[in-house]
Amino acid sequence: MPEETLRITDNRTGKAYELPISQGTVRAIDLRQIKTDSSDFGLMTYDPAFLNTASCQSSITFIDGDRGILRYRGYSIDELAEKCNFLEVAYLLLFGELPAPGELKEWEHNITHHTMIHENLKKFMEGFRFDAHPMGMFVSSVAALSTFYPEARDIKSQANRRMQVMRLIGKVPTIAAYAYRHSLGLPYVYPDNSLTYAANFMNMLWKMTEAKYDANPVLARALEILFILHADHEQNCSTNTMRCVGSAHSDPYLSVAAAASALAGPLHGGANEEVLRMLDEIGDAKNIPSFIDKVKRGECKLMGFGHRVYKNYDPRAKIIKQTAEAVFKVTGFNPKLETAIALEQVALKDEYFVARKLYPNVDFYSGIIYQAMGFTPDIFTVLFAIPRTVGWLAQWNELVEDPEQKIARPRQIYTGHALRKCEEANTAAHTQAAKG
Repeated sequence: MPEETLRITDNRTGKAYELPISQGTVRAIDLRQIKTDSSDFGLMTYDPAFLNTASCQSSITFIDGDRGILRYRGYSIDELAEKCNFLEVAYLLLFGELPAPGELKEWEHNITHHTMIHENLKKFMEGFRFDAHPMGMFVSSVAALSTFYPEARDIKSQANRRMQVMRLIGKVPTIAAYAYRHSLGLPYVYPDNSLTYAANFMNMLWKMTEAKYDANPVLARALEILFILHADHEQNCSTNTMRCVGSAHSDPYLSVAAAASALAGPLHGGANEEVLRMLDEIGDAKNIPSFIDKVKRGECKLMGFGHRVYKNYDPRAKIIKQTAEAVFKVTGFNPKLETAIALEQVALKDEYFVARKLYPNVDFYSGIIYQAMGFTPDIFTVLFAIPRTVGWLAQWNELVEDPEQKIARPRQIYTGHALRKCEEANTAAHTQAAKG
């Protein structure tokens, strides 16, 4: 059996080094022994945007981008979306196993009885301008929860962490719904704990004067599926932020707020909104060929295609495409879906996109569904943040319990000036002033 080591020869010194290989990686710290002399800091890796750097070991989510595979704790995303509800998947992500019936009943009870938010937080949210972006309200309000639960700072207590996890999962839909209704100038609706997680969220969003909100079961199930698909996705930008902030032992409310801030960026959580803008620009399926030509000329981008990880069809996109058909039977047909399907068919056959492994990702169809269900584009990223809170918390729990993890502190390659003197700068400034 071949030895699990990597031999490196430093051509600067002629010295050879043997570095152990574990799980297809070498530890970056092992490179520090490669020096030109005793005063040398040692070799570092340079990897902008972490294109080829593993920052942790995790047992939560597995992705094989080349084969289009996504699994939570070993379970295929297809099977989970078909057979489970969102809180079952949340339990799986957080605790490693699907809950038994009794465990699920207790878990659902605990989550639904943490959906209320303090009236002071409600007043805090009322203080935002009428046109405040829902994502800004969401981030700020989640961070504000830190002041309501100061005991959350005791992150070493497993029981305390579990309590904060339940509070966050229960309260983020309430905060999201309040932010949405605030943007529409509507009064807030209190949670109804007799409803399921998704149906209760819909109740807080859309209840008007009726005595009890009756969620459409097809739409509620579609929302559950979208939540499941968005729950976790390995070490993406926002998850990396959650781990980075969490590594400083910040409480989970502040850490989730930081992660949500990363999600708010258009390159991360805002992509499905960009897809809708693209479909509006295309207008009709007959305009697709000319639009494709513009993409090839670099005049615009094909939004919703391609992924940093997937070099195959995003498995979540397949599920969402099927979900869209069920949703439109209830809401009525959206012409954007017809354009999207036609665009996908053209792109998947075009050698330009095939050669670049550009396939539809989760954002390509999700925005169309959200819009059909009655959501405005400014709430899309908030909808993303609700389920992803579960993934962030699972990753945070794993980080806290990992003895190898320390406060995140990357190195840098300094490219600035060498040592300079203030006198030299002052002299140069005075000389320039005299010439002026």
